[in-house]
Formats: sequence, structure tokens, C-alpha cells
Amino acid sequence: MTKDLTTGSVTKTMLIFACPMILGNLLQQLYNVADSFIVGKFIGSDALAAVGSAYSLMTFITSVLIGLCMGSGTIFSVCFGKGDREKLKNSAAASFIGAVTVIINIIVFAAVDPILHILNVPDDVYAMMRSYVVIVFGGLIFVFLYNYFAFLLRAIGNSAVPLYFLGAAAVINIVLDVVLVTAADMGISGAAVATVIAQAVSGVGLGAYVLIKEPELLPKKSELHITSALVKEVTRHSFAASIQQSVMNFGILMIQGLVNSFGTAVMAAFAAAVKIDSFAYMPAQEFGNAFSIFISQNHGGGKHDRVKEGMRRAAVASAAFCLFVSVLIFVLAKYLMQIFIDPSETEIIGIGIGYLRIEGSFYIGIGVLFLLYGFYRGIEKPEMSLVLTIISLGTRVLLAYVLSPVPAIGVVGIWSAIPIGWFLADAVGILYMKRALGKVQNKNG
Repeated sequence: MTKDLTTGSVTKTMLIFACPMILGNLLQQLYNVADSFIVGKFIGSDALAAVGSAYSLMTFITSVLIGLCMGSGTIFSVCFGKGDREKLKNSAAASFIGAVTVIINIIVFAAVDPILHILNVPDDVYAMMRSYVVIVFGGLIFVFLYNYFAFLLRAIGNSAVPLYFLGAAAVINIVLDVVLVTAADMGISGAAVATVIAQAVSGVGLGAYVLIKEPELLPKKSELHITSALVKEVTRHSFAASIQQSVMNFGILMIQGLVNSFGTAVMAAFAAAVKIDSFAYMPAQEFGNAFSIFISQNHGGGKHDRVKEGMRRAAVASAAFCLFVSVLIFVLAKYLMQIFIDPSETEIIGIGIGYLRIEGSFYIGIGVLFLLYGFYRGIEKPEMSLVLTIISLGTRVLLAYVLSPVPAIGVVGIWSAIPIGWFLADAVGILYMKRALGKVQNKNG
């Protein structure tokens, strides 16, 4: 099942294609939200702090794999837009062979204790966090499999099938969380086992679907022609996107280490608030990823006017959504925190409300940034996405470490640094966009 994104209404095409991706990412967020909710309610705030801190670590590690798949996905969709099925197949083979999942797995298993020490994990949650991440590390191969095949299918306009497998995985994860954490009394390890099993279902299941239902996306032995030029192109896009994703999440990981230094109460508040945050702006993030595929198909097909129109329409849609969500988060911050934290934990809830109201008021900044990331990946300039990430995260980390030690500012400095980084990167990305479009049109015109 394929979908040509180079024809039809620009707005309607983007939204129809993006909706399954947005729903799929919402389901994916349920993995960690289910873990956080259940361990927070049935084990306690220390367990919530451990899972929350582990979430930042796992997001960083998996971002490397997701970035590899995302970068390759750009090549797949450009080839689809051009109608070059032979290159699409060989690019798919080259990107699968070039994956570094096993190497990453070996590194993280060997370095688990040094990593946790770097993160300043407090002694009272260290053992719980270690037992959780060691188990979850075992699911990295399934994370790669799901994302590789998901980006391959999305490149040809099929964003629905990956959603189905994520839906099944989310249900399995939630059911197993309840069974293993509460009924089987496995504690925080049960939540980790549930996550890995769910990841296996989505990764292996989606891979089997592609091999059985879409075998034409992968080359037969007689069709396999991987040249050095193709390897170089795949490597450039894959590693640029991977570095961009890992830099983005490494900055978040550094912030997690800073948050941890303020103690368990701040850790627990941050853990709950980040889950709410992820849900709040996730649709804008996934819309940016869908927009990137729209841009790359049209860029591959030489439809530059449609690229420009897509940017305008996407900006309006994303801005409207982000402003609406900012209002909701500001008004409902207290009640959203109480989903994860017992109402009697007033200190933790108060800290979380402060985070959500400061950072959540400016979601339009990150909405624009996600579109810029997608735009530059789509026109085959992934390095610019990396530059914007460095600007955004560099500003955020620098300001957080400068402001938070000031007694009168404290953790508010960490929260305030986030939107400042977004808007600075937005300004640079928008200023460069006109020049980038001109160069692309001259090159292909």
C-alpha cells in the first residue's frame, strides 16, 4: 500500500499522512507513561524517580538508532518521489547492513555503572534504576527493527501499518505492567520486562509484515548493487540524522544529570512533568516527521512550488496546535501532575507545575523547530538540522548550568532555558531557509 504525496491538496495530504504517525507516537509514549504511572502509584515516588531518569537515558540511546533509520528514510522517500525503485531497494539494503545496534548494545551493557554515576543518580534510587535499565537495554534490537521498517513503509506513503503494530504493543505493555508489577510483585523489573516484550512485538511483527506483504521494497540477491557512492550517501544522511537526534537527547541527558543533583523530589517532579510534556508537544514533533517525508517526496519529484506551499501550510497548522496545547497545559498543570503523583505530595506537584507553566507556555517555539528539522532533512541538507539542534540544546544546557546554581533562581533556571534555546534556533533556521530553497531550485532547475 503506497501513497503519492506529490499530488492532491497540500494541507489535506499532509494531515491524512501525519495522523497515523501522530497516533502511533502517542501509543509509543504509553510505554513509559504506563511504567511511570504504575510504579508511581504502586511502588512509590522513589521508583517513579528511577523510571523517569531511566527514560531520559533510554531516549538518548534509542535516539541514535532512530536517527539512523530517520536519515535513511529520507533517501527512501526521495527515491520514491523520483520513481527510482532500484535505488530505493539498494538504499534499504545498505542502511540495514550499516546499522550499529549490536555495537551500541555491547557498549551500554559494559558501561551501565559509569553511565549511572555520570548522571548523578542518588543512592536511594540507584539500585532500582540499574535493574530497570539493564533489562530495557535488551530491547534495543527491537527498537531498531521497528523504526527501520516503519521509516521504510512511511517513505512510500504507508503510515497506517506501523500504527497497527504500535497499538498492539501498547496494549500488551499496559497489561503486562499491571500483571508483572502488581500481581507478580516483580516491582520495577516487571515494568522493564513488559516494555521489552512490547517492543519485541512491534519490531518483529512489523518486520514480518514487510517481508511477507511488501517484499518488493527489499532487493533480491540478483538485484543487490551496493556501490561506494550509495554507501557514502546513506552514511551521510543516516549519521547526520543520528548525530542530530543523539545530540538533542544528550543535551536532555545532561539536564537530567543537573536535575538529579537537586534531589529525589525534583527528580520525581521532572519525571512526571516530562511525561506530560512529551504527550503535549509530541503531535507537533510527529507532524514535523511526516512533513519531512512530504518534503522529501516532492523534492525528489522536483515539485519546488509544492515544497514552499507545504512549508507555509504546515507552519499555520503547527502554530495553531501548539498555542492551543500551551493554554491547556497552563490551566490543567496541577491536575495533570496528580495523574502521576499522589495529591498529598504537594512539594513534588508544585515543582512540576512550575516546569509545565514556564516551558509549556512556549510550545510554538518547538513546533517551528520540528518543522525546520523536517524541512532540512527533506531537501537533503541534514547537516543544517544538526546545526539547529546544537544551537537549541547548547543554549539550553549552558543557561541551565549557569542559572540554576544561583540561589534566587534554582530549578527555574533549568525550565526557563528550554524555550530560549528553541527560539534562538528558530531564528537561525528561518533566516537560512530562503537561501536553502534558492540553492535547491537552481541545482534541480
